[in-house]
Amino acid sequence: MAAGGILSWQMSDQSSSPGPLSGPAASSGSTPEPPSGGDLLRAAWRRAVLPGVATGPNAVRPPLPRGLWVRVPLIVLLTLLAIGFSAGSIAIPMSSSLHRSADESVPIGLLQAAPLVVALFRPLLAWRIMAVGLLLGALAIRDAAWWPWSPTAWLAFTIVLFCVGLSGDRTVTVGVGLVSAVGVVGPASLVAMPIWFGVILSTVALLALVFGDAVGGRRIAERALREQEELHRRDLARQAVLEERARIARELHDVVAHHMSVIAMQAEAAPYKIPELPDQARATFVVVRDAARQALAETRRVVGLLRSEDETAERAPQPGLARLDELLEAARRSGLTVTSTVTGMPRPLATGVDLSAFRIVQESLSNASRYAPRGTVRVEIGYGDDALGVAVRDEGPGPDGTPESSGGGHGLVGMRERATMLGGSLTTGPREDGRPGWSVTAELPYGTPD
Repeated sequence: MAAGGILSWQMSDQSSSPGPLSGPAASSGSTPEPPSGGDLLRAAWRRAVLPGVATGPNAVRPPLPRGLWVRVPLIVLLTLLAIGFSAGSIAIPMSSSLHRSADESVPIGLLQAAPLVVALFRPLLAWRIMAVGLLLGALAIRDAAWWPWSPTAWLAFTIVLFCVGLSGDRTVTVGVGLVSAVGVVGPASLVAMPIWFGVILSTVALLALVFGDAVGGRRIAERALREQEELHRRDLARQAVLEERARIARELHDVVAHHMSVIAMQAEAAPYKIPELPDQARATFVVVRDAARQALAETRRVVGLLRSEDETAERAPQPGLARLDELLEAARRSGLTVTSTVTGMPRPLATGVDLSAFRIVQESLSNASRYAPRGTVRVEIGYGDDALGVAVRDEGPGPDGTPESSGGGHGLVGMRERATMLGGSLTTGPREDGRPGWSVTAELPYGTPD
């Protein structure tokens, strides 16, 4: 894991920091040499210590959680800890063992613990202020028995180190670790505490950074995974829409092809059925025949691109509500209890409306057999004044039915596309009457009958 962490840090540093070749040689097309270890360490030190270097596109991300119900308690907790640790960092050096005056203890103690308040918002700024405070505290106390800082100050510093590691910038994390060990604990080990104890404190600081980096890396990976899943879901939905539109185009092509074939055949047979037909009428039928054949060839050529290699055109018109009884009988054979009602005065329907109504009922019954097996389904067809109403409502799974637990396909997307194509509407969701089950309701304008 250590090798993987070093490798990933090097990769992130190479992507966020300029390499050694940034002049004309880099723009001449030659492959730049990878940065050396010294270059990486210098870049880490600069981003950790120098103000403004770790800003911009590669700025340290604040480790704030997204939810307010987590963020607010954390802010309150860190504020209370900052107050308590600041008080301890001021009071402990003024005790009888260290004998530091209030003029020294108050500003140094505030520098050592008060920045904990902004650790969630500006972790790098909080660390810089605390590092200065700890270094000043070590230089101000030269006669400490073990270490020159109060436990509260070191606890606050450890929390800030964890927040820096949690921010997700590994280059900055490495730089902070180096400066904390060499620039803060190192001088204190030389003037105010044993070297072996300084090694222990440096190890604690590095462990806090490593732990924060591990947690932050996991958080970043989970966020990236959620984003990828959302993009994948959108791609699937977009693909389902395109596939359904292609399927609708193919079905309409089959319907149009059937009618155009009838037109061409009738125009071809008309002169033979009516021998005394005038020459002008014969010429008109020839024009109608040729136009029908040309339109049929054009639609076949265009829509043929939407068909897969193993898919052929239908040889008969697409189904409609005239075959509704066959559809209901097939659903009953699958285990559903299906009842149907037709209200209003039946009327001729445009082919697209008839086909779409049939497909909506078909898809709704298919979903009911998957998610409400052995259940009761009611199909309602209503002929209104301006639109055809289609409603399919189930009552949930039956006593012996076990619904599928896996996610479904994109049947609802297809039904909605069909309704939208006709200028209608589709509503899906739990039943309006509060009873268990699912409801699909569509309003399809009649349009012009064929």
